Amino acid sequence: MMQTEKEYAEALFAIAFEDGAVADYTQALDTVGGLIEENPEYTEFLASPAVSAAERVQALDEAFAQILPENVLSFLKILCENGKARSLPGCIDEFKAIAAALSNHTDAQISSAAELNDTQKQALCAKLEKLTGKQIDPHFRIDTSLIGGVRIEIEGKTYDGTIKHRLSEIKDVMSV
Repeated sequence: MMQTEKEYAEALFAIAFEDGAVADYTQALDTVGGLIEENPEYTEFLASPAVSAAERVQALDEAFAQILPENVLSFLKILCENGKARSLPGCIDEFKAIAAALSNHTDAQISSAAELNDTQKQALCAKLEKLTGKQIDPHFRIDTSLIGGVRIEIEGKTYDGTIKHRLSEIKDVMSV
């Protein structure tokens, strides 16, 4: 995480905490993050020096004024005005990390080659909770390229127990 993203996220989190609206701000940032992820060209527009800052801020007002808390919208405008629009995804990640650290929750991105059943999901979450000491908010997805096994990304660490990863390790050893 870049220091700039951390500083912006910490500033927004302080306001959210003071307002007692951390959950609302998190939800709003998730909304913005999802829209930006679906439309990467919007980030390019917001970061473009060819478009005046006033036009970019106006576009943010038109897109988000009715759906975001005022302080979150102001945060987006400040990023845009300061030429930091491309830092938005990192700011969102950092904000969510701060919120999770204070709430004793953490997100876990869990990728598997095949769908896990409910028993497997519960057992995996229980092990992760024991490992981290935090309540796990799992996000499961299927990635058939993994061939088999599970890859977990949690708190900036990756635990890779996939066949694809093991084959890659064997290939590396054999090529030495």
